[in-house]
Amino acid sequence: MYIKEIELTNFRNYKEQKVSFSRGVNIFIGKNAQGKTNLLEGIYLNAFGKSFKSVRDKELIRFGEDYCRISSAAEDEENELTTEILIQSDGRKGIKKDGIKVIKSSELLDRIYIIIFSPEDLRIVKDEPEKRRRFINRELCQIRAGYLSDLNDYNKILKQRNTYLKEKSIDYDLMDIWDRQLAASGTRIIRKRKQFIDRIDEISRRIHSGITEGQENLELQYESNIPASDNSEEIFYDYLAAAREDDIRTGTTSKGPHRDDIKISADGIDLRRFGSQGQQRTAALSLKLSEIKIIEEEKGEKPILLLDDVLSELDNDRQTMLIRSLGENQLFITTTEINENVARRLPTGKYFKIVNGEVTSEI
Repeated sequence: MYIKEIELTNFRNYKEQKVSFSRGVNIFIGKNAQGKTNLLEGIYLNAFGKSFKSVRDKELIRFGEDYCRISSAAEDEENELTTEILIQSDGRKGIKKDGIKVIKSSELLDRIYIIIFSPEDLRIVKDEPEKRRRFINRELCQIRAGYLSDLNDYNKILKQRNTYLKEKSIDYDLMDIWDRQLAASGTRIIRKRKQFIDRIDEISRRIHSGITEGQENLELQYESNIPASDNSEEIFYDYLAAAREDDIRTGTTSKGPHRDDIKISADGIDLRRFGSQGQQRTAALSLKLSEIKIIEEEKGEKPILLLDDVLSELDNDRQTMLIRSLGENQLFITTTEINENVARRLPTGKYFKIVNGEVTSEI
């Protein structure tokens, strides 16, 4: 599946814009704050139903407008897929897939697979645990049926529980109901995350060994504060019940997958704390490239890759490794300028220029 075109109306800094894409490489060149990332955000939004940034939907609407619309067309050898998302300033959001209204964003996640590479992704190893959890969640929402539903259920209950923990008077029977519900969805989340990290560990070891020419042995471990090795609803519930008094005192839930992490090591050294910047970026690149392999193996599809100003963050060796790994994937690359050496190594495609929210020309 590849994306043929996208049309943006009142989206971010775009008033009206329609762009047709190459099945190969699409490179968008422009200065900072011109709308390059916004274009990739629109592509991502039409696949996931939400932005890859931590923003509210109404923040996607162009300043001074009442709504925004993002629509796209994609196709493979046999099928065509159209999606449309309408966001209104009052927070209402409508989603259509092949012209038919869908209720949940998760209904979009069955035919188009997208992986985004950004400077933030290259910092995933050294940044806070929340960034690594986001990495897990983003991928599992695409490849594991029901994961997004479990995650939404868990977060909804967690928010209710945390709000209630701040009340002056606590009804323990009500807390017990929430804890049972958290245990049910939380157990499924931990199980799927553990399986995913075990698979990523296997693939990223091979990729990392290739990047480092066999000089480093990468290892990933899922760190859960609910034992993933003996994961059950009853054990999860017991942990919540045991921590209940402390949670009431602090006003927050201390146990569950919302506090989990990934341990990332090379030759026994914890790269999160002690790795050099080069080691951390190489490990991050290995993780991201592993995403491509997992989607290809599990879904039989080549994912669409969004490279948001990431090439400038890599040295020549890591640029070469990334480009060699892209294969026949459809690529969307944003950059302030394109290095001639890099351009020669990329497959053929289209070059565009973006100025002040307008894709003004094909270069």
